[in-house]
Amino acid sequence: MNKNSLPTLYWDNNCLYLLDQRYLPEKTEYRCCKSYQDAVDSIREMSVRGAPAIGITAAYGMAAAAYEAVANNYNPAEMKDILQQAANTLIKARPTAVNLFWAVRRIENVFDQMQDAHQEEIFERLLQEAKAIHEEDINNNRMIGANGSELIPPKASILTHCNAGALATGGYGTALGVIRTAVEEGKDIHVFIDETRPLLQGSRITAYELYHDDISATLITDSMAGYLMSRKMVDLVVVGADRIAANGDTANKIGTYTLAVLADHHEIPFYVAAPISTIDIDVDSGDNIKIEERCATEITHFSGMAIAPEGITVFNPAFDITPARLITAIITERGVVCKPEREKIEKLFN
Repeated sequence: MNKNSLPTLYWDNNCLYLLDQRYLPEKTEYRCCKSYQDAVDSIREMSVRGAPAIGITAAYGMAAAAYEAVANNYNPAEMKDILQQAANTLIKARPTAVNLFWAVRRIENVFDQMQDAHQEEIFERLLQEAKAIHEEDINNNRMIGANGSELIPPKASILTHCNAGALATGGYGTALGVIRTAVEEGKDIHVFIDETRPLLQGSRITAYELYHDDISATLITDSMAGYLMSRKMVDLVVVGADRIAANGDTANKIGTYTLAVLADHHEIPFYVAAPISTIDIDVDSGDNIKIEERCATEITHFSGMAIAPEGITVFNPAFDITPARLITAIITERGVVCKPEREKIEKLFN
């Protein structure tokens, strides 16, 4: 978002502050996480969401665990125990977004290299690493935006799904980073925003971001996308990702696969924008990505009010898998992978 907008998260006075996105756009409220368990709860309850933002939160959560050890004068063995406990709990908070695992492992690697250091020194170093992960994400998003903007024509109507903006990342955004860069470069851009049921991240959060950035946008229901494409009102689709398999299969918010099928049918480019930390090179294909299933009340209730018969059976997967063959290109900070496949994706890591 623009320079006057609110940060997604920040560390201050030994506390991680998260913009509680459950209340947007009605209320702006920050949640203070003083412990790693607070960070876990924030991830599980979706106060913070979006794969990069979840990863950054987990990194700060590990720092919070180290601070707890310092504040309670833990000995080295006790500090190691609480960091291990924090790591194990954080990586279980949500199972699909790989950035969560990546960030925790990165903090653990730093700790492994300095276990003989004083506890306060360890805390400061882990906090420094968490801040580095945060800053790197913002820089990577801007590079994703620059790389992706090259694919955007001078005038374009872009459809996006869920929220892959500043509020899903450390700042600026992945899919919305591409859109923001195109607008900053003077391109004539209009964005169609899927509402993104059941939690309405599109209407509540993406619309919030684009409205406050004065980017031309129109909100639609999820089921309208095919109609817009059939009327030639969409030039391209750009979405984010929660995990990308080594072959390019992509897990993203439920409904993404539907858009990819529609885009393929209408011969519309379908782009995925994500940092390479979202690529899980150890997962061969989308068949091996665990899909999180969330509680029934996200579908049966709205704002606390029942909108379905009590006792109705509910199936609520949070994500779906878009096969690589439906993806025109994956846009990363290290470049664009057209017609993604394993060999091309592996070159990003060389």
